[in-house]
Amino acid sequence: MKDVVVVDSVRTGLAKSFRGSFNWTRSDDMAAFLIDALIERNPQFDPGEVDDIILGAANQSGEQSGNLARMASFLSKLPIEATGTTVNRFCASGLQTIAMAANQIGSGYTDVMMAGGAESISMRVRQEEGKSQQNCTLLENKPEVFMQMGNTAEVVARRYDVSRESQDTYALQSQQRYAQACESGAIQEEIVPMPATMKLVNKDTGEEAFKDVMVDRDECNRVDTTLDGLSMLKPAFEEGGSVTAGNSSQLSDGASMTLLMSAERAEQLGVKPLGYFRGFVTAGCEPDEMGIGPVFAIPKLLKRAGLSQDDIDLWELNEAFASQCVYCRDFLGIDNAKYNVNGGSIAIGHPFGMTGSRMVGRVLRELKRTGGRYGVVTMCVAGGQGAAGLVEAC
Repeated sequence: MKDVVVVDSVRTGLAKSFRGSFNWTRSDDMAAFLIDALIERNPQFDPGEVDDIILGAANQSGEQSGNLARMASFLSKLPIEATGTTVNRFCASGLQTIAMAANQIGSGYTDVMMAGGAESISMRVRQEEGKSQQNCTLLENKPEVFMQMGNTAEVVARRYDVSRESQDTYALQSQQRYAQACESGAIQEEIVPMPATMKLVNKDTGEEAFKDVMVDRDECNRVDTTLDGLSMLKPAFEEGGSVTAGNSSQLSDGASMTLLMSAERAEQLGVKPLGYFRGFVTAGCEPDEMGIGPVFAIPKLLKRAGLSQDDIDLWELNEAFASQCVYCRDFLGIDNAKYNVNGGSIAIGHPFGMTGSRMVGRVLRELKRTGGRYGVVTMCVAGGQGAAGLVEAC
């Protein structure tokens, strides 16, 4: 197998769903914008070398249907020969696409690919009322498959004694670490400013208006968050529960794209990559506690890579909910000083299909900044799964 490198990874800013700057922007337009940004930022390679685009999207309905990746390729500056496919592994979709591209390049059958994800929760068209696409046999025998993610977070909190205080403390840490990363300039280098048209609705009259905006940063961080403020929030999913809007990831819109090459081709072009993509695994668990998926995926990844936890310099675990973040960290005994050091989805936002790609770019840049070698990107996945990917700094 050939060595595979991540040459570059970019993303849009993340905007709050429904009331943020991307509430009138299509996912295929976001993805195409980032494809063009990668082309412009990396003039060493010919866009005609891109064989395929793999794009993740967790909700492939409405404007996100019809092979989102192929639509984005048509909208971009790539030639017609660049093909596209769209995949769904829910919150791991963006990481899955990078793994698929890396395997294709590693096999020797291609040298250059783009992978990533896009998600517009704002623009997604809902299914018609009364139409259920749920399998009747599963509804009877395994109904937990269809549980809302927030309810599974409550299961994790109850089953594994993750207190409300520990969840809120973790959520505050995410907000603070992300704010510090922004202040240092670490976050801005991965964001490509994107013009957008935002829909505004007058709450009193219902009158609609449209405003041109420039999305050049993330819009979800709550810099004034306090532990007292978090403790006053009501449970969001279950009466008497501990999972709140403050200790959960935020619904948001955005996209991320990553450029991958064979190490051989990157060297020929004189490209200095961010790092190597070394491997990817998945693991299954019970769907009602899907949040703990990383505790199964991480050991599997490390075993197959011949590494131990002590070899890992940075851990990026998607912050779907604080309850699962706290449990996974403590169960595995991961050093908090190496864990989501720049904050995560609780502070940044979580457009489902793109987050894995964003995290790969973030951990590689942080490894470069800190002089670390190995990083792990991992997350829970709806339906009772965990996913984990290994990267290595150059």
